[in-house]
Amino acid sequence: MRQAPRTPALTSRLPQVGTTIFTVMSALAQEHAAINLGQGFPDFACDPGLIDAVDRAMRAGANQYPPMAGVPALRRAVADKIGALYGRHYDADAEITITAGATQAIFTALLAVVHPGDEVIVLTPCYDSYLPNIALCGGVARTVPLRPDFHPDFAAIAAAIGPRTRAMVVNTPHNPSGTVWTAAEMEQLETLLAPTDIVLIADEVYEHMVFDGARHESASRRPGLAARAIVVSSFGKTFHVTGWKVGSVAAPATLTAEFRKVHQFNVFTVNTPMQHGLAAYLADPTPYLALPAFYQAKRDRFRAGLARTRFALLPCDGSYFQCVRFDAISDQPDDAFCRWLTQEIGVAAIPLSAFEPDGRQRGVIRFCFAKQDATLDAALDRLARL
Repeated sequence: MRQAPRTPALTSRLPQVGTTIFTVMSALAQEHAAINLGQGFPDFACDPGLIDAVDRAMRAGANQYPPMAGVPALRRAVADKIGALYGRHYDADAEITITAGATQAIFTALLAVVHPGDEVIVLTPCYDSYLPNIALCGGVARTVPLRPDFHPDFAAIAAAIGPRTRAMVVNTPHNPSGTVWTAAEMEQLETLLAPTDIVLIADEVYEHMVFDGARHESASRRPGLAARAIVVSSFGKTFHVTGWKVGSVAAPATLTAEFRKVHQFNVFTVNTPMQHGLAAYLADPTPYLALPAFYQAKRDRFRAGLARTRFALLPCDGSYFQCVRFDAISDQPDDAFCRWLTQEIGVAAIPLSAFEPDGRQRGVIRFCFAKQDATLDAALDRLARL
């Protein structure tokens, strides 16, 4: 007798992981016709000139595989940009790699660096891909809570460093809090790591969103950090094209060689015409140099509106996220409050507990203000009902 078809049972590599909170809240927003200030993506178009540059590349025949490390013109443009902004001169051939977005870049960096049993220091709350990435590498995450103001606690970081510490992930400007590391904090990190062989994975995808005249303190600025850092950037975040999933990595040649060994076997390479289009677009630095003022205006507009609600504003020094306390409104857990806010008020946000490995409650939620002014104003009108 023929046996019935059988689907094998799997032992999950990520048994604690379900659908991401971003997908859940976006679906809930759509279901309830809510304004989606949860997931971090713009609701406005990119510069038509960028689309024209990609169109020209496609029509010119740039539609086949590019080099594994990325289109040379784009790698040169990235190296030139880093040199001009941060004073670090990377070799475009040996030290710059184009990636399929920043999430792939971070995962590939961890795969290249972390062996089973190695420890990786992660400062929490953190972007939700870090911990699953470390688990998939067979590594062990050593989580260190940020201070209540979301700045680093260097005594706690130093205490977490041990003989198996292989890497550390640092994110500035920070998602979810909007905190920006200072020059003094980066110097302190440089001093702390100097006697170690720890690789720094620097998630700098919001590098062009730093406000109030401050500057982004890239790991590339400091020789002691740059020598050990894999620095991750995002064209999607910078140019309002998150769906393109194109990013870049800058790292010393020895680290890049190991990064590329993994990169070539998990994605091999990245969309060709978009790479050519981005290379042409980067010839003019104006779009990314103007980005801090562009997003600061949105931040200020959104904060002014929130100040008229019952939310308590937390500082926002960078990124396109605004965190608020809601304890004057509700004593619910943050995830329940975000669901209620979406369903009953019609505005979607993200609970900060989604960024915490233990789901800890801080009474804080995160809004994204990378939206048209009309979207922000409509959301503020609804939030004013609270």
